[in-house]
Amino acid sequence: MPTADKERLDTMNERTVPFKEIYLAGGCFWGVEKYLSGIAGVLETQAGYANGKTANPSYEDVCRRGTGHAETVRVRYDEERLSLKFLLNLYYDAIDPVAVNRQGGDRGTQYRTGIYYTDDADQSTILDSISELQKKYSLPVAVEAMKLQNFYPAEEYHQKYLDKNPGGYCHIGKEKFEKAARAKDTGLKYKPVSKDILKTTLTETQYNVTQNSATEPPFKNEYWNRFEPGIYVDVTTGEPLFVSGDKFESGCGWPSFSKPVSEEAIVKLRDRSFGMERVEVRSKTGNAHLGHVFNDGPAETGGLRYCINSASLRFIPKEEMDENGYGDWLPLL
Repeated sequence: MPTADKERLDTMNERTVPFKEIYLAGGCFWGVEKYLSGIAGVLETQAGYANGKTANPSYEDVCRRGTGHAETVRVRYDEERLSLKFLLNLYYDAIDPVAVNRQGGDRGTQYRTGIYYTDDADQSTILDSISELQKKYSLPVAVEAMKLQNFYPAEEYHQKYLDKNPGGYCHIGKEKFEKAARAKDTGLKYKPVSKDILKTTLTETQYNVTQNSATEPPFKNEYWNRFEPGIYVDVTTGEPLFVSGDKFESGCGWPSFSKPVSEEAIVKLRDRSFGMERVEVRSKTGNAHLGHVFNDGPAETGGLRYCINSASLRFIPKEEMDENGYGDWLPLL
């Protein structure tokens, strides 16, 4: 096992992070292995031969002797950082899902596409994702979905081939690699983050606002006058809180929204600090201080004004939502 992968796996085991495996065939395994290894949450990749008729085949056997194997990549991933659904969607983006026994310039059954699982619990997720994928195509999707029958690692010179040979053949376009490397499955799980960690990941202002209920200066914060399409998420957990369509100019100097994406995402608390009677707004999962809600908003949108600190939010532009794991919220814009 390459040293970098071993270090990542050692760290994973020390943290007792749950990991899972899936086997993905998508044409020449040189490019597929490189593509998948760049996805956040993938811990280890290994090129090999899957679901064939013979044991321990060589590359020559697979290519010329009709063994029935598919060039496949074993993927071990951290399921707390990367969901199978998100991983499969990135996999679909790298292949031609309606091509039969071919990908790029390669032809033959060894270049067929397939998803091979070892955990029966993954079957429904896989079949559902293929069903959703089919809606995008008039031709039938040609991706196999079946339990793994066998897998044999490929020869050492095939492992991390494109790392060893940067100019080597690859049927996956450069832009696909860049998109996968940027993708983050932020929609997977939203969990509260400890203050010790937040001290290292947030700016001083973000920490003071979210953890100490501080207030940033009006008109001197990041989002008070930003109105392009997108979604605003909890800076501590990544959970969606507000969308641009509900944002309005209130003149107060802080971001103002008519409502949250869901009442389930926030908590409202009575606030009598500074001799005032107000309603504080906090994120439900992260328990981060967001701001306050007032009854002086536009009547046509319900009359509420959620006055929120920019420092408690992170903005994801509409064009980057899908690749950052927020595609499910696009219909809200």
